Amino acid sequence: VSSLFQRFSLHQMPMQQGSSCAVITPMTDSGKIDIPSFRNLLKYHINSGTDNLCILGTTGEASVMSMDERAQVITTAVDMVKGKIPILCGTGTINPNHVKEMTQQAIDLGCDASLVVTPYYVKPPQRGLIKHFTDMADLGLPVIMYNIPGRTKVDLSPQSTAICAEHPNIVGLKDATGDLDRVKEIRSLVGDDFLLYSGNDDTASNFVMRGGDGCISVTANVAPEQMHDMMVAALEKDADLVQQINGPLMGLHKNLFVESNPIPVKYAAWRAGLIKSPFCRPPLAQLDAKYYKDVETALYAAGLLDFEILGFDAKIPVMGVNSAAEGDWNYVSLNVHA
Repeated sequence: VSSLFQRFSLHQMPMQQGSSCAVITPMTDSGKIDIPSFRNLLKYHINSGTDNLCILGTTGEASVMSMDERAQVITTAVDMVKGKIPILCGTGTINPNHVKEMTQQAIDLGCDASLVVTPYYVKPPQRGLIKHFTDMADLGLPVIMYNIPGRTKVDLSPQSTAICAEHPNIVGLKDATGDLDRVKEIRSLVGDDFLLYSGNDDTASNFVMRGGDGCISVTANVAPEQMHDMMVAALEKDADLVQQINGPLMGLHKNLFVESNPIPVKYAAWRAGLIKSPFCRPPLAQLDAKYYKDVETALYAAGLLDFEILGFDAKIPVMGVNSAAEGDWNYVSLNVHA
């Protein structure tokens, strides 16, 4: 382990601006990790310009994996993309000791940074959150903090974010609060070198236009090139190009969340031919059949699915002139017949 750490720590890639894919973990119909499909997905992201790869997050179903299974995922990612795309590894949970164990594993196996969520359910006070993040950063791996109060029921305040940002190993924040006004506030407190990533696909472009650095995206699982291009346009403050790229993706931003993530995106990836099965481990399940058309229509609108064999009246989401970055949808009817 020590030799592995020495070898990989010398080649840590810094996290980048742009589109980070919160990558799914492909599984077989029996629930085993499908390593060949995972390798193919990683190749897809290398070829599509994904800027950072986030493995073993919620989208990757890490909470229902053993440490041995986590090692399989990490070693496969390191083997495939190390030195090409920064590898951000989810290591967050409630118990700090387990977070340390998973973070140390990520260090030993060669990850470039860790994504640490605020401990969920137990609702720590702000001082507890600050200690939690700084303790993990003391292990030596760069940390991206993750604030998603809708799932965790605790909100890392901008002021606490700024205190944590003083630690040299805490390099960024994934903000999934949905509060776009926070971007300016947090940026004013942490300076320009601290990475701010949106955790919401539907408002990610606006987040970046307001001063963010990129997104950690579910949509990028099926539209990685488009998400990369859109983040580049947003960083360059090219609102027209952002709108042009984002328009066809709006349905994905919405319909990949018709059920709990990653249920819809695994169905979408399977339907688009990227993985062999849409299987999600319990307590999740495969996508309810009543949502098939919603996800397929979104794939079609994004140019990712050919509807020749299907027949129904699809509602294609289109954005208004000024609403693209705000996540507003209007709908037009598109008759699609076999």
